[in-house]
Amino acid sequence: MTPEIKIKGIRDGLLITLGDTQWPEAQTALLDQMQQRANFIQGARLTIDVGNLILNAAEMGKLRDNLSEMGINLQTILSNSPTTETSAQSLGLGTRLSKPHPDRVARSHDTNVREGEPGILVNRTLRSGYKVEYPGHITVVGDVNPGAEVVAAGSIIVWGRLRGVAHAGAEGDEEAFVCALTLSPTQLRIAGQISNPHPNLLTILNRKLHFCVMGK
Repeated sequence: MTPEIKIKGIRDGLLITLGDTQWPEAQTALLDQMQQRANFIQGARLTIDVGNLILNAAEMGKLRDNLSEMGINLQTILSNSPTTETSAQSLGLGTRLSKPHPDRVARSHDTNVREGEPGILVNRTLRSGYKVEYPGHITVVGDVNPGAEVVAAGSIIVWGRLRGVAHAGAEGDEEAFVCALTLSPTQLRIAGQISNPHPNLLTILNRKLHFCVMGK
């Protein structure tokens, strides 16, 4: 049975939570997950919650090196074990998440920002035949060309031209939206609703697709 690996976007980067399992199995599953997403999370700062697992410095150092080869920076280890915390500290790794500044928290509450939702940044143009799928929000810095597809459980933002297929709220979230600088898609979807318009912003309003052109 494959160990459960949970990935969540946080203020400091990505938080990986390991399920109850032995370290060899957990490490293999973790590296497999990171390898699959390596193109999208290169340069990411990683926090891993290992729970009750007891890791020595050698095991942790090997993991850090493997992640570094993928361009991923292991920054923090969260653990219930003092031994594991000591191992992390000996390698210069953090053992606590940093707390946001109170003023920043207040501002985010005032603007109804939803924190802690997972998301990925795709810093490239997606060409025909390329598909990006993620159980959270997706931001593409580049174009989405015809024949390319972006599927997100959350919202989709394209800092460029969206000319392929975009499906936001793929798991039924009708609060999701699709936004792009230029929108000439092959197909647009939010949750279960489909349309082929040419706005810059697509949302669901009163259970109907609603289109806006930026600057209007």
